[in-house]
Amino acid sequence: MRRFPRLRQDVAASLVVFLVALPLCVGVAVASGVPAELGLVTGIVGGLVTGLLPGSSLQVSGPAAGLTVLVYQAVDSYGLPALGVVVLGAGLLQLAMGVLRLGRWFRAMSLSVIEGMLAGIGLVLIAGQLYSATGLEAPAGGVDKLLGLPGAAADALAGREALASLAVGAGTVVVLVLWRRLPGPAGAVPGALAAVLLATAVTAAFAVPVATVEVRGLFESVQPPGTDTFAVLTDVGVLGTIVAFALIASAESLFSAAAVDRLHTGPRTRYNRELMAQGAGNTVCGLLGALPMTAVIVRSSANVQAGARTKASRVLHGVWLLLFAALLPSALALIPLPALAGILIHAGWKLIPFRGLVTLWRGQRGEALILVVTAVSIVVVNMFEGVLIGLALSVVKTAWESSKVKLEVTDKGAGPVQVHLSGNATFLRLPKILDTLESLPQDRPVELDLTALHHLDHACSTALIHWAERHSGTDTPPVRLTTR
Repeated sequence: MRRFPRLRQDVAASLVVFLVALPLCVGVAVASGVPAELGLVTGIVGGLVTGLLPGSSLQVSGPAAGLTVLVYQAVDSYGLPALGVVVLGAGLLQLAMGVLRLGRWFRAMSLSVIEGMLAGIGLVLIAGQLYSATGLEAPAGGVDKLLGLPGAAADALAGREALASLAVGAGTVVVLVLWRRLPGPAGAVPGALAAVLLATAVTAAFAVPVATVEVRGLFESVQPPGTDTFAVLTDVGVLGTIVAFALIASAESLFSAAAVDRLHTGPRTRYNRELMAQGAGNTVCGLLGALPMTAVIVRSSANVQAGARTKASRVLHGVWLLLFAALLPSALALIPLPALAGILIHAGWKLIPFRGLVTLWRGQRGEALILVVTAVSIVVVNMFEGVLIGLALSVVKTAWESSKVKLEVTDKGAGPVQVHLSGNATFLRLPKILDTLESLPQDRPVELDLTALHHLDHACSTALIHWAERHSGTDTPPVRLTTR
């Protein structure tokens, strides 16, 4: 203990993180349409591989609810064997971005786009898991999921088994919401674990007719991609999915790192190294045919709050997951699927920034609009294109706001009309500038002062010269341009 003075705190924290991560690893895997064991594999790799690498000392990596929708779509479109290739490609791309020192640039991404992405994921995740909670199969598209909910509710209320399944899922959500309010030692138990244990006990005690997790075995579930599987890389859609995995996983991990840094006073995150650590973890996950990983704020904050001091806590949490997967895999078969659906519904709800949206709407409606459009685009179209739409809107908004220009016209009734331009004159403001200039008297000379401009782009410069020439129609126009 003298050699490792903080080991006691780290061991205790690792047990807390393990108990938080266990139901989430299984739930994310089931919701992604892959064997439950693959979620544990990703959690193990997140602890034993990513946890050992430099970058962020206290944040914890594993399968994340934020990638559930994208993983499900990839497995549905290209098959489970192709998942390893996609995750491997995303990991290698993350490694390349880390080597090129692109990690810090993720900090420049619009927060509204990121929150809109998470909100869109949350909406699709909630809609899909509502079907799972009733034991029904969810439609493929996000819009179809939402539009089909009334029919699914009617089917659930009409069937005894579906109603029982829905009751288990709803009960799980209620336990999750209320558990943290319990006083004493009970409240210290992770809510997700308590909810799963209670749901498992109730369904077993009363023989509730609900589906449970299908257990295949750890070694049977791990299927590294074969050489013939790499043929999917010729599909443009697969390449787009790899890019989407890499960008979204990187953004979520690095934003999580920034959030975790605000929770403790220890070493700060080194973003490029953390990006490479995430890439190494995803590369290993891809080679094992497992789920992609990101840093997860729920587990990371639990790690900090439990008193972790070094990266030993996140490594040890991977050890506990490995021991559970090796020694107690049959315990997974007791877990009711609607209980896992309830956990993910709760996780999806927390992805939607309700308070943040209200605050943005009061102070920065443009940013609130970007958040909403990004979320809706993800639901209506898909994850990757929805994020691109949000980024495009963010760029347009920034360009518009940075091109503010002020025009002051001074007309004393005699002599030249004086026009002063200040700010940034870009093509986005050109219609306003030309409208003002073309409204000036045609029979009077004009003095156009540009000395207060911070920026004058080529489009504006050319347009001003052409306007000056047209204003008089002579070789010596009565427009005097004053520049720096």
